[in-house]
Amino acid sequence: MEFELATVKEISEMSKKFNLHSWSAQGLLKPKVMIGGEGIYFWDGEGKRYYDMSSQLVNLNIGHGNKKVVKAIQEQAERLAYSSPSFAIDVRSQLAKMVVELAPDNMGKVFFTLGGADANENAIKIAKMVTGRYKIFSRYRSYHGATYGAANLTGEPRRYTCEPGIPGFIKFFDPYVYRAPLPFPSEEAASQYYLNQLREQIIYEGRESVAAIFLETITGSNGVIIPPQGYLKGIRDICNEFGILMVCDEVMTGWGRTGEWFAVNNFDVKPDIITFAKGITCGYAPLGGVLVSKEIAGYFDEHFLSCGLTYSAHPLGCAAGIATIEYYKEKELIGHAKQRGITLGKLLESLKEKHVCVGDVRYIGLFSAIELVKNKTTKEPLVEYGLDPDKTMKKIIGMLDAKGFYTYSHENSLMVAPPLIITDQELENALGIMDEVLSDVDKMLD
Repeated sequence: MEFELATVKEISEMSKKFNLHSWSAQGLLKPKVMIGGEGIYFWDGEGKRYYDMSSQLVNLNIGHGNKKVVKAIQEQAERLAYSSPSFAIDVRSQLAKMVVELAPDNMGKVFFTLGGADANENAIKIAKMVTGRYKIFSRYRSYHGATYGAANLTGEPRRYTCEPGIPGFIKFFDPYVYRAPLPFPSEEAASQYYLNQLREQIIYEGRESVAAIFLETITGSNGVIIPPQGYLKGIRDICNEFGILMVCDEVMTGWGRTGEWFAVNNFDVKPDIITFAKGITCGYAPLGGVLVSKEIAGYFDEHFLSCGLTYSAHPLGCAAGIATIEYYKEKELIGHAKQRGITLGKLLESLKEKHVCVGDVRYIGLFSAIELVKNKTTKEPLVEYGLDPDKTMKKIIGMLDAKGFYTYSHENSLMVAPPLIITDQELENALGIMDEVLSDVDKMLD
């Protein structure tokens, strides 16, 4: 479909007039019009091409315009567009089997949702039902969704509008080693310090009242903070000690993003619950889910599962999920992400060495972030946490955008998480644009 420039302008103006746009002051918006995409690229209303270096919202793992998934949705819509979640239908049953078989081997069943936030909402409910406890631990510098319960899990400014919060939600600090208040001789030492702090906090909160510890397996939007050696296993041990459920939010990291089907596989740990969304359909249809262990699944053989959604396991979403998983396998995209991640890591380390504004780079598979600073020695962030009155990060995103590099920032970090189908050459070309923009940021610090 082609749009005349005047029509594109009308679309933008109409959107601004009638749509409420996420996370924005509406009066200042000039929404970009997207008219199409293919592979790792998309085009705006003027025909300008962009590298999609954040996979939209870190969900478009298979890229734009995947014909296999589109065809699966079309065929399902013609055959059976909707059925109540109480029915057993072929795509619903098949996708559940595929998901459980790809998950860690302690997983038993899946409850499908529409996305990540409601996956976490239902995981909270399941944890409380199974344990009979009411306190939920989650971390600062985390994002679990913007619905009310998920926002209470969230540990950064996007939760503020949902405060005062729900009683029983407790925050603790994650091992952000780059900005740790103490120097640690090793990753293991850092893990032990933070684990000891958490264990003590649980005791003071009342160990018998804690239902679950929620954590992003790898912190996502808040800077791709990768847990140090031994940390996740230590969380598992604490949960075992106190009868607490370990819940890993894999909404961003699941489905190949880190070079494994699930990020927990990188750390040889098996949680009790895994939440997922995004890469299960790569945005081609809304779908998320809650994976529960065989033990939890067995609990609900005799106990009432008080969870339900009108669009749970929607046939179109299930059809898209089946086709997406098949595509991952056919194109060997999980291994591809791991290999391309090696190239990405080298390119990011080069940027860190070259640019005075780059304090740290963190990466695993095709999941990475560039942390910007005013001073490498002091690690003073480019913008203060929760404050950016000069819109510095927005300006940097604008500079990237002008050169055809699409991504987003959060606090003082730039996200780099391209579709898993990207090639080494495309990575080099795109990071060349990042290199140019970071040179301009360096000049801003002179």
